[in-house]
Amino acid sequence: MSDEEAFFLALLGFGFIGFLIGLAIMVLFLLSLHKCLKEVSEANREMQPGLVWLNLIPLFNLVWIFITVIKLADSVIAEGQARGINVEDGGKTIGLVYAICIIVSIIPFIGFIAALVALITFIIYWVKVAGYRKMLASAKPAVGEV
Repeated sequence: MSDEEAFFLALLGFGFIGFLIGLAIMVLFLLSLHKCLKEVSEANREMQPGLVWLNLIPLFNLVWIFITVIKLADSVIAEGQARGINVEDGGKTIGLVYAICIIVSIIPFIGFIAALVALITFIIYWVKVAGYRKMLASAKPAVGEV
């Protein structure tokens, strides 16, 4: 095996490992969104929790992430109002900034900066959603809910 072939195989291996790590992170992120939606009563849910997993479909997820962010935020806001807790905008603003930056990151030259902003906003959004899940889990159920 030549040095070039060995380099190519090593590069391919690292790429595959990077893909698996990225996929694992995305699965954990979507699990967090799923759990947050499960804390929302069915009456206040704008989407079913299982629909967040559609974000695993390549290219389709570039559109579906916008729907997920908006529907999750609207659900959290409605549940927060029903339970009498303040959930601000339900993460809608930071989630939309994240989704927009993902799209903009495709553009040459500015894409690198947009990708960095997307990474930062992704982390902030994930932390916010996890916080809303904990907040809803610890709050009293809405009136008429068991």
